[in-house]
Amino acid sequence: MRKRHKPHGRHPQQRFTAVAIRAKTTPGRYADGNGLYLVVDPSGAQRWIWRGVIHGKRSDLGLGSTTLVSLATAREKALSCRRLARDGGNPKAERIRATRQIPTFKEAAERWHTEHGKAFKNAKHAAQWLSSLERDVFPTIGQQRVDTIASGDVLKVLTAVWIEKPETARRLKQRMKLVFDWAKASGFRSTDNPTDGVTKVLPRHKNGDSHHAALPYPKVPTFLTTLRSCNASETVREAFEVLILTATRTNEVLGAQWSEIDHGAAVWTIPGSRMKSGRAHRIPLSDRVLELFARARERSGDSLYVFPGQKIRTKPLSNMSFLMTLRRLKYTDITAHGFRSSFRDWAAERTNVPRDVCETALAHVKKDKAEAAYNRTDLFEKRRDLMTSWARFATGTPATVVAIGA
Repeated sequence: MRKRHKPHGRHPQQRFTAVAIRAKTTPGRYADGNGLYLVVDPSGAQRWIWRGVIHGKRSDLGLGSTTLVSLATAREKALSCRRLARDGGNPKAERIRATRQIPTFKEAAERWHTEHGKAFKNAKHAAQWLSSLERDVFPTIGQQRVDTIASGDVLKVLTAVWIEKPETARRLKQRMKLVFDWAKASGFRSTDNPTDGVTKVLPRHKNGDSHHAALPYPKVPTFLTTLRSCNASETVREAFEVLILTATRTNEVLGAQWSEIDHGAAVWTIPGSRMKSGRAHRIPLSDRVLELFARARERSGDSLYVFPGQKIRTKPLSNMSFLMTLRRLKYTDITAHGFRSSFRDWAAERTNVPRDVCETALAHVKKDKAEAAYNRTDLFEKRRDLMTSWARFATGTPATVVAIGA
């Protein structure tokens, strides 16, 4: 067999010259090096292509006509494609991405919000999602192209709120992550998500406990006595007491409508659209809560809401009502939401009620999906006894102790 020798003369790379290109008139494909080819069509037209392996598959990528793209430019493009492919990238996808208008972070966030709007549990949550970015993120990186934002930019956003508002910072990080994931999936980013790993370089929070500050349950009766005599409006006082005696969330009480209350059956049914879990929640009403609802009925007039606003009767009370009441009473170290914890501690320490009954009273969803799928009951009658006992305890004297069956 005749031995092949390496060809002499010009290096295999960059074979062409401008004169040689003009001389190529025979239809075919002619290699220049680095995957760059000159293609001469049967019509005599000449064009550049890059040929290489992208993710294990041979592919061709057009680089333009020789009348528009010079030899030097074609070589530069071919070398760029080759490097990108060897690094695991996709020159074709990058070409598509580069020809599209890359949105700013603000535009990307708004598009994500529009596309996923129907997935939000309610309109308020949807509005809060975007407003949090408008307030804390857009002023810093909102006008940057989404493909140019790096971890340092995300760090700058989070640093501003990380210590003072840890829960806000966590939500912002999660929401930014969703936007960057969307941008990458849409072809607007080719790099990793810049939110990944950022929290590792942020300072640790002094208090890792993110639970709402709660009043110790033995002090609840005294608090209710003080609440009833404070200078808050009657509507606010009664709404706050309903919140405590039903162990519900602030928005669930403030948004309560008369159509949800069944006085005869002593049941308040909150629709799933207003519940954190997205599921309807039935609450057995004690005599004291029924009394509070009866008083509210006399004042609410034709309002749809059980506790309408002081000035605008077609809207519910402000969600600042309970916070301002706590401040008036000098209870600055607790929250209205914390009374749910007060109830839960009382139930654990002063009753023999099973854990499932207590958790259902708080409308907590079982984390075990298999268990939740088989457990279809809401333990309503057992909860009626529990909530009646809680109301007796909370509205009695501070020394009163009531347990189920007592």
